[in-house]
Amino acid sequence: MNTNIALLFSRLAFSLSMLTHGYPKLIKLFSESPTFGNPIGLGEFPTLILAVLAEFIAPIFIIVGYKTKIFALLPIATMVVAAFIVHNGDAFQRKELALLYLIGFLIIFLLGPGKYSMDKK
Repeated sequence: MNTNIALLFSRLAFSLSMLTHGYPKLIKLFSESPTFGNPIGLGEFPTLILAVLAEFIAPIFIIVGYKTKIFALLPIATMVVAAFIVHNGDAFQRKELALLYLIGFLIIFLLGPGKYSMDKK
């Protein structure tokens, strides 16, 4: 039972925190001039769409525990890009947050959503 509660708290903590990063990107997506970085060469607008999916849409599904493992892959991929491409040459302090999110969502991916989720209903 403690494991299931820990998984619920992990889903909530990491996803709610990630929403605070995704919401400004969502607002930017619908602005008049949505500019964004292009670290992997897909173009600014497609990269912004992927960031919104990974940092705003996917966390909502992870919070309720729906298709958790699939949706956890999106923030995992985004945090790999953030930590190892965007902040590649930066000091550890600049990539630390991306690494923490990467580890958190990787744990959620590996262990699944737990009993208190839509996946288990």
